Amino acid sequence: MRAERDELAVAERVLDRVSEQLADERASAAPTPGQVGGRAVMLIPHRTPDVEETMLPPDYQRILAAVRQAAGPVMARQVGEVLGVDVTVRARLEPLRGRLVRLVDRGWLRKLPDGRFTTRL
Repeated sequence: MRAERDELAVAERVLDRVSEQLADERASAAPTPGQVGGRAVMLIPHRTPDVEETMLPPDYQRILAAVRQAAGPVMARQVGEVLGVDVTVRARLEPLRGRLVRLVDRGWLRKLPDGRFTTRL
């Protein structure tokens, strides 16, 4: 009985170590601010099962919500209209298009061949 109790104690210590390692790995997967040109910028995390949409910056969450509320695939101009961006000025629309493409690159959205954006399945 003592041998079994000792084995159980060892197993508990191993479980504790593995749990700590997993917690450290999850904490390091969280988006962290980076530095670009001396300015702090928020990095957009890749979409994985353990990364939730709430980890995205608020602007990106609003973009995802605008794409989701559309009846189907949307152009950047349509997303801009929902978000209140002046879509008549190309200089205002291009940063939004860049954010949409960044969400595509990270796996949050899909870009269709015709240039429209839609949610991932």
